[in-house]
Amino acid sequence: MKKTITEPIILLEFLKLQFPQTTNNKLRKMLSEGRVKINDSVVFKAKQTLELNDKFELLDRSNKILQTDKPLKELKKSAIEIIYEDDDLLVVEKPAKLLSVATDKLEQNTLHGKCVDYLKQQDSKSWCYIVHRLDKETSGIMLLSKNKQSKDYLQEQFSQRQVYRIYHAMVEGQPLEQSGTVEQHLMEDKHLNIRTVNSKHKDGKLAITHWEVIHQTEEASLIRVMIETGRRHQIRMAMKELGCPIIGDKLHEAESNPFGRICLHATSLEFLHPATDEPVRFESQPPFAKI
Repeated sequence: MKKTITEPIILLEFLKLQFPQTTNNKLRKMLSEGRVKINDSVVFKAKQTLELNDKFELLDRSNKILQTDKPLKELKKSAIEIIYEDDDLLVVEKPAKLLSVATDKLEQNTLHGKCVDYLKQQDSKSWCYIVHRLDKETSGIMLLSKNKQSKDYLQEQFSQRQVYRIYHAMVEGQPLEQSGTVEQHLMEDKHLNIRTVNSKHKDGKLAITHWEVIHQTEEASLIRVMIETGRRHQIRMAMKELGCPIIGDKLHEAESNPFGRICLHATSLEFLHPATDEPVRFESQPPFAKI
């Protein structure tokens, strides 16, 4: 689809006129997927002003542009799967069994390290900052920022519980209910072990986990999880509380491991973009979704 702009207009408003039956979220997804081009350049900002005689083009899904100027061969060399990239953000898919960032042991093989290496291929002065973390055994969407100002704003959203986070977990057995909320107070000891404690315990931190069953068999259930807080092992502890530990999670009493991993995946992340203050949402499919 190609159009010539006939009068100055904000890009999102122009999209609304072209697709009046489409929701704002879907219109923004067109932008985040790199499907919108203005004057032959891919644009991502919904509030960008279009001028008279600008050339608009909407790419088909099969022809959407990767959010980077690097050729595909160099992307493969970076050993990370990029979901989205712009001047402020780097959204990637973290594989299971990879640390988000180095611990006191100064591990070399981390997602953060791979992302820094990737950015330095483009500019030796580039850097990226950890905004949040996923447990080593968890896969899925992870957000990093390219500058400290964006990092601070994004982390403030996390701390204020303004980030919408969805996970999918494959658990053993079937919960007694089809949905619910688990509230726990979790404490991490000096050996990094997690346990539940009384709400009045000075070291206990509140963990709020909402969940619903998506699909079930006699042996397992696929659970959609939304967390309000981001405690270490929060979802794993919540599923254990339900009597349905996550498949592969031997630490929390799981007995089976057919996938050779803990079946927990970060599938959706929604927040306000630090440059535009507009909501953006990124999604990923769990590799174990088919029972």
